[in-house]
Amino acid sequence: MLYNILDRFIVLTGKGIRWLTSLLVLIICSDVIFRYAFNFSKTWIIDLEWWLFSIIFLIGAAYTLREDKHVRVDIFYSRLSETKQAWINMIGTTVLLIPWCILIIVKSYHYALNSWVIREGSPDPGGLPGRYVIKSVICIAFILLIIQAILLLIENGKIIRKSWK
Repeated sequence: MLYNILDRFIVLTGKGIRWLTSLLVLIICSDVIFRYAFNFSKTWIIDLEWWLFSIIFLIGAAYTLREDKHVRVDIFYSRLSETKQAWINMIGTTVLLIPWCILIIVKSYHYALNSWVIREGSPDPGGLPGRYVIKSVICIAFILLIIQAILLLIENGKIIRKSWK
């Protein structure tokens, strides 16, 4: 039951966040047109572009992992049996993914917290205020990624158990 709730949550965040790509394309195109056609640009627009870009990639990472669309050096993996792939996924998730997620969550939490304490804004004049919000997204994104990693462990564990029967 909890597995299904968490899986659905990851799917909803992934599908929801992908709409930001259309918004980002629209903002970038508008910025380019205004910059080159009218010699007009604002710092907050550039800040907004990198905020959206960051949110798309950070929050989208868990959904990308769920859909198995992440970057993988696939020289041997695709030729392996489903059980051997599950073992590789289990080892990679427990040895690499989860420890790195924990490290980044711990570090980004303090990074974001310090930013909240000083109410950090853009260092550029005319930039977006509230830089602490985007810094908090780092921590949130890796929490989502670790949730997906746990779901991946459960899924691959089922594949391995099935092969033992």
